[in-house]
Amino acid sequence: MSIYIKLADFADCQKICDMQRIAFYDILTRYSDYDTNPACETVEVIQNKFRQPFTKYYFIMKDEEIIGAVRIVEIDKSTRRISPLFILPQFQNYGYAQLAMKCIEEAYKNISCFTLDTIKQEKKLCYLYEKLGYLRTGKEEQLRDNMSIVFYEKKFQKTQL
Repeated sequence: MSIYIKLADFADCQKICDMQRIAFYDILTRYSDYDTNPACETVEVIQNKFRQPFTKYYFIMKDEEIIGAVRIVEIDKSTRRISPLFILPQFQNYGYAQLAMKCIEEAYKNISCFTLDTIKQEKKLCYLYEKLGYLRTGKEEQLRDNMSIVFYEKKFQKTQL
């Protein structure tokens, strides 16, 4: 089994949109967050993000099958933001998100910091990022009575050659 990331093309926007709806549906129904949940993004929103010169979308691949996707946003020369990353439901709980994160970090090994955020009440997601070495920044945003966003970062030391 091989997990890797593959750069998506503009023509893939509809596919990414459809996948997001499936992947984030359970979280949407659990929190009724119709303002920020990626399941509510239209294909036009994804197309607009895709056109941003500082954004790249990748498919998460298992062998030759698409199992998820990730958007990487350039914040500055040394920092990238992961938003969102998702694995389709039928592929969840097999460790693929962890492997995908390692692929992303390897693909961007020249940068010194990754940032991301997730729902604080989703303990499984918080555990995943913390297990991979992401630290809470201390910043939190309350979006709903039952839903807060918690922010993470992971800093890397660049090795001298």
